[in-house]
Amino acid sequence: MIRAVASVAGMASYPLADLGSSTAISLAQNESAFSVSPIAQAAGQAGLEHATQYPDPDWHALRAAIASAHGVHAEQILCGAGSMELIGCLIRAFAGPGDEVLGTQFGYLFVSTACQQADATYVRAEEPDFTVSVDLLLAAVTEKTRIVFLCNPGNPTGTRIANRDIVRLREALRANILLVVDQAYGEFDDQDQSAVFDLVARGDTVLMRTLSKAYGLAGARVGWGYFPAAIAEQTRKLMNPNNISTVSQDMATAAMLDQSHMREVVRQTALIRERFAARLRAMGLEVPESHTNFVLISFKDVETASRANAALLEAGYILRGMGGYGLPACLRATIGTADVMDAVAAILEELTYE
Repeated sequence: MIRAVASVAGMASYPLADLGSSTAISLAQNESAFSVSPIAQAAGQAGLEHATQYPDPDWHALRAAIASAHGVHAEQILCGAGSMELIGCLIRAFAGPGDEVLGTQFGYLFVSTACQQADATYVRAEEPDFTVSVDLLLAAVTEKTRIVFLCNPGNPTGTRIANRDIVRLREALRANILLVVDQAYGEFDDQDQSAVFDLVARGDTVLMRTLSKAYGLAGARVGWGYFPAAIAEQTRKLMNPNNISTVSQDMATAAMLDQSHMREVVRQTALIRERFAARLRAMGLEVPESHTNFVLISFKDVETASRANAALLEAGYILRGMGGYGLPACLRATIGTADVMDAVAAILEELTYE
C-alpha cells in the first residue's frame, strides 16, 4: 500500500462552509455583498483576449498598483492565489518539525492546517472576550517559537486591537521570531495602518492582505503580502510560478486603482453591519464589536444556536457554524445587502432567548 507521509496522513482536510442548496442565500464565507468595481469588471473582460498567454509571473502592474495605493515599495510585495497561498508557503519556509507557530484562540483556522503541512506545532494563546491579548501571546512564547501569527481584525470574532499594541508585541518578541500580521479585513479597520506597515522595514515582520473581501474579488483568488526582502526570497521558492491568472491580475490591478469604489463598499457594509448588530443586541444576544464584513453572534448555549441555525436554514439562509473554532454556541453572519440582513434579523427575533 502506498502511504502518505505521517504528517499528511494524520491531517483532516481544511473545512469549508456547507453551502447547502443552490437556492439558499449564503452568509457563510465573508464574501462582499456588493458588485466588483465596474473598472475591474471591464479590465477582466479585456484580459480574456490574452488568455492564451501565461500570466506575468512577477505581477508588475498589480504590484505597482498596490504600492501606489499604500505608499510602499513594489519590490517587497509578493502576490498569491489568495493570501492562503502566501500563508502556506511562508509557514513551510520558516517552520518545521520541532518548531512552534503561535497564534490565538480564535485565529484563522488555515494557519493550523498550514502548520500540519509543515509538520510544525500550532499553539494558541487565549482571547478573553473574543479579543487578542498581547500579554497572553507573549506569555505563550517559548524557545521553540519561530512564528507569531496575528489576525487583526480577527476572524471569526471581528474584533481588533490597537496598532500600537502590535508594535508593542513586535518590540517584545525575540529578533529571531517572525511576526505575521494578517490584515485580510484591514480595509474595514479605520486605524492609520502606517505603523504596522513600517514594521516590515525591521526585517522580521510580514503583513498580509487580500482582495477577496473589501474589493469583492473572492472568485479571482488574489492576495498579497508586504515582505522584508530576505523573507520574500525564501517564501517565493515555494510559490507556484504563474500563480495568478492574467484575468485575475488585470481585475485586481484595476480594483486596486479604484480606491473610491472600495471605500464606498466598506462604508455601506459598515452601515448595514451596525444596524444588524444593534437589532441582535436588542434581542439580548452577544455580538462583539466588529471591524470586518461579518459579525459573530453568541447565543446562550449550543441548543439555542442550533435552534437559530435550523430556523435560518429552513428559511433559506446559511450562516457559518463556529464549532471548528471551539465556539459551538456561536454563528458567524457575513454582511449581505440590507434586505437580506433585515430578513435574517426578523427570523432571529421570532425565537426566544430567555
